[in-house]
Amino acid sequence: MSIQVKDVMGRVAITVTKNASFADIVAAMKRYAVGAVTVIDADRRPVGIVSEEDLLLKETLPARRSVPVFESRRRRQEHRKAAGVTAAELMTAPAITVTPGTSVRDAAELMRDRRIKQLPVIDPVTGRASGTLHQRDVLRVFARPAAELEAEINALLPDPAAFWVEIDGGVVSIRGTVEWSSQVVDLAEAIRRIEGVVDVVTDLSYDKEDLLIVPPLL
Repeated sequence: MSIQVKDVMGRVAITVTKNASFADIVAAMKRYAVGAVTVIDADRRPVGIVSEEDLLLKETLPARRSVPVFESRRRRQEHRKAAGVTAAELMTAPAITVTPGTSVRDAAELMRDRRIKQLPVIDPVTGRASGTLHQRDVLRVFARPAAELEAEINALLPDPAAFWVEIDGGVVSIRGTVEWSSQVVDLAEAIRRIEGVVDVVTDLSYDKEDLLIVPPLL
């Protein structure tokens, strides 16, 4: 069973409008204890994100009157944000979003790849903000009850009664015998892909060899 964003997301869409002031953004972050807010347009559709890092540029970058000729695009953007006073000027655009039906695994990979700590959740029909997914929400999958994990593991086993399975803190230990050697690898990987599994320790044997062993080149 794939856990989706709707199963763990926060139901409050933490947003500000494009004309929100610097002080308004700081107040919203403080009120909801978050490190970023979603900037929305008049139809409540996300258009960008303002993070604490964006706001800190106001302190870390000095004011300037001219733009160096060989300045990088990223540096120009940082200086633009440092001079900004509204959400539209401070935000990073476009907003990176997910829907309630996005898998938590895909959302986690998006956070990792884009180096972001939260994602606006949008209604797939209207495109409007309907919630927020935080890193802490994603980590909730590792608090799944052992009974849920065991049920998913048993669904992968050819004969659950023939295997011994123990789950401790998300670490799955499994012992038993499968028919083919390739099933040892496939089963371990399938269990490892279950949301909430931290690691897999296998003590599996097999009856038949079906993995081709290539001798080393001389």
